[in-house]
Amino acid sequence: MSSPQTIRNSPDQIEIQRIAPAGDEALVVELGATISRLVNNHVRDLEKSLINAGWPEIVATVPSYRSLLVYFDPVRISFAELAQRIRTLSRRQIVASNQARRWRLPVCYGGGYGPDLNDLASKLGLSAAEVVRSHSGTEYMVYMIGFSPGFAYLGELPKALEVPRKTTLRPLVAPNTVQIGGQQTAISSMPMPSGWYIVGRTPLKMYQSANPRPFLLEGGDLIQFEPVEPHQFESIATQVERRTFEATWEWA
Repeated sequence: MSSPQTIRNSPDQIEIQRIAPAGDEALVVELGATISRLVNNHVRDLEKSLINAGWPEIVATVPSYRSLLVYFDPVRISFAELAQRIRTLSRRQIVASNQARRWRLPVCYGGGYGPDLNDLASKLGLSAAEVVRSHSGTEYMVYMIGFSPGFAYLGELPKALEVPRKTTLRPLVAPNTVQIGGQQTAISSMPMPSGWYIVGRTPLKMYQSANPRPFLLEGGDLIQFEPVEPHQFESIATQVERRTFEATWEWA
């Protein structure tokens, strides 16, 4: 699906705070000092503007919570010239429509799928059922994809579920787990160690390297978790493996 381009002309337009070199072949454009949806939206808007501009000097872009890393060819353009171009472009950002994809992702909470759910509930002074209701009853935005291919950082977590990350790591956590740590929740993509609380798992695959679009999610997507029972999880997981189940989304 696609939507028309628009020119942003908003009273809440965010100015570039700083553009700094990141080695000889990259620069960082900082758009804010705090984590917020407004700042993150502008990071992604700027990235789309650069992509739409089609400047051959730019090699790649990597968005984060509040900044954009831009790799460039230093033979074709200098840091100073590219920084000035980006500042000029940002004053009249041409961006994609602000529509977002909204997903409903099945998640099996607790048990072997979320081994830290009961421990987390105890630390928060809640029941496991209350944690699940609060976590699944919130709509999240994907702030960024990073750390490992397809790892999705989501916000904002309900205040009642905020908890410091664990002091010891689990040495290996299954892929596609739903995790809580600090003020964030996240969905992993690959087997890895984790100091977050593992509360559930989705039968969907966040990262499939063989696919033309290897990441299921992207920055700006909206996520609503849908609790499912173990037998439902296993049924969907089987369909995913057989490629007879396709995750769907709609425009928000």
